[in-house]
Amino acid sequence: MNLDKFDLAILGVLQRNARASLNDIGAEVGLSSTPCWNRIKRMEAAGVIRGYTVEIDPASLGYMDTVIVHVTLESHSEETLYEFGRALASIPEVLEAFLVSGDYDYYIRIAVRDTRDYERLLREQLYRIPGIRHSKSSFVLRRLKETPLPLG
Repeated sequence: MNLDKFDLAILGVLQRNARASLNDIGAEVGLSSTPCWNRIKRMEAAGVIRGYTVEIDPASLGYMDTVIVHVTLESHSEETLYEFGRALASIPEVLEAFLVSGDYDYYIRIAVRDTRDYERLLREQLYRIPGIRHSKSSFVLRRLKETPLPLG
């Protein structure tokens, strides 16, 4: 789908505030409500806009730490990769998982309450997934940057 300057401007407004009204979006991008609505619906139908979310402060729910886990698997067969991905999907604390190139096979971002909670998660869930050869964990000390996608 080709996006023009109005589509990109609408996406920018929605990235900053997904609850913005059509009137507010239109005023910011220089269109009336109806063309904004039509453009938003077109971008939703094309999969450009995948959904609308709420940002929740992890600490307010007791998740005080983030851990990045680097994992190497024993095998790289399609079945092993599929089963590992399926197992990760069943662990609620796993926020993101990336199949990567390089020294490790996966980078996994996990939310935990503290070091004891992480140790519990390792024993009860992560280390019970078959096929893990090696893992390395790094606790995030501070997030330096979090930003929406650049829109050109």
